Amino acid sequence: MQKGQTRTKSKNVSDLPERLVSISDPGGQAAEAYRTLRTSLLYSIVDNPPKVVVVTSPGQREGKSTTCANLAVSLSQAGKSVVLIDCDLRKPVVHGVFDLRNTRGLVDALVGTESVDDLWHTPLENLRVLTSGSIPPNPTELLGSERFTALVEELREAADYVIIDAPPVQLVSDPAIIAVQADGVVLVLDAQSTRKLSARRSIRTLESVGAKVLGTVMNNVKPSRDGTYGGYSYSYGEARSGG
Repeated sequence: MQKGQTRTKSKNVSDLPERLVSISDPGGQAAEAYRTLRTSLLYSIVDNPPKVVVVTSPGQREGKSTTCANLAVSLSQAGKSVVLIDCDLRKPVVHGVFDLRNTRGLVDALVGTESVDDLWHTPLENLRVLTSGSIPPNPTELLGSERFTALVEELREAADYVIIDAPPVQLVSDPAIIAVQADGVVLVLDAQSTRKLSARRSIRTLESVGAKVLGTVMNNVKPSRDGTYGGYSYSYGEARSGG
């Protein structure tokens, strides 16, 4: 893959949606929390830091896509070459987070109708985004194909980090299939809605296919009385399904 070939040019920072708090409010507590997540990820495995990372959640509306996008932005702001792929081929969201068109994307690359070099969006310096493309009738088959495996390996060599937005673990088998191709998984939880049992089951499901759960991200945390905490917290190292 040639790094110089891209389909869209970088956007002006002021044009990007507010969900990208790493850009819209870089001095805020949420942006700082994403920088903390970035640091935790970079040092989660000292000898062999993960290059391909899957971000998922137990269920829907727990903030995985927003977390995924802001993590990718934060890494790119640190001068890293980052590729962000929307692998939620059932209910893709990444294109909306970045306000991008989603007429073509990952699906077109996997079925062989387009070269991935012609499908990139570059909303920011150091960041390339591959949206999902049109919703296919067979997402599980596409993600379990040799083409997908080859694409991930190609991108692993072409970028410092590959961040993958995957569907929720408890809804479909896609996340487990995707996680096998990655170096680790970040599980996003909602402090107000995610049940402990659901989180434990998700971790067990991922670990049952040999995926390494790097840790969890807890969002929508109510701030303390003094107004601190920022609504985000992180638990890194090795996540446990019990306890």
